[in-house]
Amino acid sequence: MVRYELTGADLSEVRFAISPLNELTLSLRALRDPGRFPLHLPWLRAVEAADLDREALLALTNQRLWTPDFLNPRPRDPLARLEEELEVVAATPPPRVRADLDAVHFDAVGRPAALDGLPQAVLRRVLAALRDYWEACFEPHWQRMRAVLEADIVHRGRTIVHSGMATMFADISPRVVLADDLLTIRLVTSKVDYRRTTAGIGLTLVPTLFSLNPSTPISADEPPVMFYPARGLGTLWTTDRPRAPHALRDLIGETRSGLLTMLEAPASSTELAVRLGVTAAAVNQHLRAMRAAGLLTSARHGRSVLYLRSDLGDRFIDAAR
Repeated sequence: MVRYELTGADLSEVRFAISPLNELTLSLRALRDPGRFPLHLPWLRAVEAADLDREALLALTNQRLWTPDFLNPRPRDPLARLEEELEVVAATPPPRVRADLDAVHFDAVGRPAALDGLPQAVLRRVLAALRDYWEACFEPHWQRMRAVLEADIVHRGRTIVHSGMATMFADISPRVVLADDLLTIRLVTSKVDYRRTTAGIGLTLVPTLFSLNPSTPISADEPPVMFYPARGLGTLWTTDRPRAPHALRDLIGETRSGLLTMLEAPASSTELAVRLGVTAAAVNQHLRAMRAAGLLTSARHGRSVLYLRSDLGDRFIDAAR
């Protein structure tokens, strides 16, 4: 169990961030145990064909699906870039590299062969393996992945505005509770147990597509971070067209009725285009028309514009049903 003390003004220091490196590292859980991540199976089939240093990659996690803290640094920017994050990792002191890897494999009979050798050499191999993994398996899909993560953050922000911080945390997971400025995170493992304040540092919340439950750094010395499962994972790899009510399709057409049906959760035009199997230009034209009619709202997050059904759009769907 991890407890973060969010005292006084620190509640205003709760921030969200998206981290390509953390997605890359946490995805190693799916490589080690694909059965726990059935929604990623379409992506995992493509990963199987990639030419990767699998020995090094799989050595970065264990049976509990832990990953080394130095590979999960707190994002310095809400929209961090992978190369900037890898530079931070490359500067990790050798004793820290060895200690964090040993913390992951503390109960193993022997250290994985890929982690043998001087820490500097191990770190170079790990960085090379992660770069190859990114280029082959993440870069082609990152725009779509990022859209789902950004949509989650927009949803959390709306929840904070309308219902408060405690409701937002409760919506993440029953394992996360904010009471009297104390955030309690019940981890799956009992091996991690500490309490620390966020005073002067703040708390960073990082949505991820590769976590079934909320998680935190292993060590209490790390800056306060909580990784949590992002909403919308079920839509990430699907290309099915949603079936809108017949009356709605007859009224506004197949594509617009499909978009309106899908936008009960925020999404970008890029994500919507992939899911509908049409061009982004065509989707944008429909989205602008429906927003002008009051059926959608939009908000910018980083480089993306996220769309969401408005109250009028909700009533429109309900009436058609």
